[in-house]
Amino acid sequence: MSTITVVAKLVAKKDSIAAVKTELLKLVAPTRKEQGCIEYRLHQDNADPAVFVFYENWENATCLEKHMSTDHYKAYVSAVDGIIEGKTVNKMIQIA
Repeated sequence: MSTITVVAKLVAKKDSIAAVKTELLKLVAPTRKEQGCIEYRLHQDNADPAVFVFYENWENATCLEKHMSTDHYKAYVSAVDGIIEGKTVNKMIQIA
């Protein structure tokens, strides 16, 4: 199986930036401890603080799927429901 890279972009509603950031930060420590997590980095845009980007590397698709079934991931999904404007997730494999 190939390593999976995920680039996930979330845009918080302008009045919910702090709340979204808090929920995203809660994901970092437990996710980094998950089996198969190679890299898990969270970024916030300098020009638009409502924009957050995760850069993730997983050993394989199975590990990524397990991540999305964890209690901390489910808690995040529930907590940001209604306070984000949008979310884009790109799952990729390295080709060069």
